[in-house]
Amino acid sequence: MKRSERLVDMTKYLMERPHTLISLPFFAKRYDAAKSSISEDLSILKHTLAGNQDGILETVAGAAGGVRYIPYLGKKHAEEYLTDLASRIEDSSRILPGGFVYLSDILGNTQDLRRIGELIATKYAYANIDAVMTVETKGIALAQATARYLDVPFVTARKRSKVTEGATVSVNYISSSLDRVSKMELPTRALKKGSNVLVVDDFMKGGGTLTGMEELVKEFDSTVAGICVLCEADFDKNKLVDDYLSLVKISNIDTQKKLIMAEPGNFLTETDFSRF
Repeated sequence: MKRSERLVDMTKYLMERPHTLISLPFFAKRYDAAKSSISEDLSILKHTLAGNQDGILETVAGAAGGVRYIPYLGKKHAEEYLTDLASRIEDSSRILPGGFVYLSDILGNTQDLRRIGELIATKYAYANIDAVMTVETKGIALAQATARYLDVPFVTARKRSKVTEGATVSVNYISSSLDRVSKMELPTRALKKGSNVLVVDDFMKGGGTLTGMEELVKEFDSTVAGICVLCEADFDKNKLVDDYLSLVKISNIDTQKKLIMAEPGNFLTETDFSRF
């Protein structure tokens, strides 16, 4: 196999297995090549990814070592995408009753989900995340995209249990959007005790749903490693959560004037992009 062919196949193999340690002997056997040639190939790949700020290739020394691909985007990529995303969200046709914003087209777009998953995975690349959690239904696609780039499971809290999921753990929480007590449940088999959990959701107004997921994580003797939402309603100042990240901040929704004001959220300022 020519070097150019090896590089293409090696890149594909590594990017399909993020955060997975692959030994050099494995690649040497796969391509019937010397370890020195494989090392040179990996150096080329590492330099190219870093130069494009499109991922990190980590090498681990020792007999049990190898190489792994870490999905990690540079600040330039993040700024460009989130600026474009905020601009698209400002479309006045997205305004829904109750101060909500229509996001289903974004949450159903595979290219948006890919980029959003990469961005959130960048922030938590070195946070030792064990699972990604969301609540049905709009956040499921986000959780799946994020979990794919962190190479961890994702779990979904439901408002009603299903017989196919067996025994569940449930918590009551104040739903800020509906101003009433609601319930969410998670199967006892879904999350291991002592897990480090990343909570994601599509939209945060008051944060009631997020506090419910926080309480649910605690019921499993686990820890919330972070909270990240696609959009936050910044005009609702009565937030029930303080420590969170948002990719897009919506500062105003004027239903009469049909106006939405949006901009990149605090994700850009709270994320370390200096690893390149």
